[in-house]
Amino acid sequence: MSGVEQIEVDQGEDGARLDKWFKRRFPGLTQGRLEKLLRTGQVRVDGGRAKSNTRLEEGQVVRVPPLGDLSPKPQPAKPKTSEADRRYLQELVLYKDAHVIVLNKPAGLAVQGGSKTERHLDGLLDGLKYDAPERPRLVHRLDRDTSGVLVLARTAKAAAQLGRAFKKKDAQKIYWALTVGVPRPAQGTVKMPLAKLGGPGRERVHAADFGDEEAKNATTHFAVVAQAAQRLSWTAFMPVTGRTHQIRAHAAYALKTPIAGDGKYGGAEAHPGGEIERKLHLHARSLDIAHPGGGRLKCIAPLPPHMARAWDFLGFDKNDDGDPFAELPA
Repeated sequence: MSGVEQIEVDQGEDGARLDKWFKRRFPGLTQGRLEKLLRTGQVRVDGGRAKSNTRLEEGQVVRVPPLGDLSPKPQPAKPKTSEADRRYLQELVLYKDAHVIVLNKPAGLAVQGGSKTERHLDGLLDGLKYDAPERPRLVHRLDRDTSGVLVLARTAKAAAQLGRAFKKKDAQKIYWALTVGVPRPAQGTVKMPLAKLGGPGRERVHAADFGDEEAKNATTHFAVVAQAAQRLSWTAFMPVTGRTHQIRAHAAYALKTPIAGDGKYGGAEAHPGGEIERKLHLHARSLDIAHPGGGRLKCIAPLPPHMARAWDFLGFDKNDDGDPFAELPA
């Protein structure tokens, strides 16, 4: 049949799902149309039938039937990352190898675009290509006002492996927070379903009942590391699930100790005043995850300036990296 293409999977696409591969190369092709092409055998990989979730390998050949006006159209050139942005991003790098880049994301920088969000990390990632043929990929997110460890994949294969690790919960994430009030008991686990409200850019969650069809189960471990009288507490959180605003909502609604600076969930009570700045005091301190190249990737991110100042003012040891969850059952 004329118009059939045989496209070889390149190095940067190794490990990508077949449907994601099509989405990048043929953005006008809908998932439904692709599924029909797969069912009828018009799309094949190395001559054999495939499914949308088939993982591709470098050097394989994908048979692409004629797609008409769904073929790639010239795209307007993306604005180049400025040299200032490139320097800014590269100063955030905590670790880099052939598979991953680890950043210490600053508070206030959105990870992805949304309503009224023109500047975001995803739009700047060309500044972190270094010597790689393509830009790195996001594999997880942090809220705009949450700082700390953020891992980027440098290849499609690494992105797939990291994505599976997050999905299988083979990733231990520990967050540090300054809470207004001291959680009681000093260590435990919150299991409180959360339901979303609001659209993109205006998301928030609220506590829900178990069995609520609109809610998703959410589980967070917590441990008090230190406290300043009964007013403020350095509390560590380890989320088991990854719901929107999970830690913030659990701190405010379940523990009744909102995170300092979190007016969205804590109201006026979240702003203690004095030397504590009106910024969210929530930081992704560490991440331990399966490394795409083998072994484990373990990263620690220094506190952002506003939290470091709070730790110094309250006499907390910001270099203390003891495991607050060491006693949790495996």
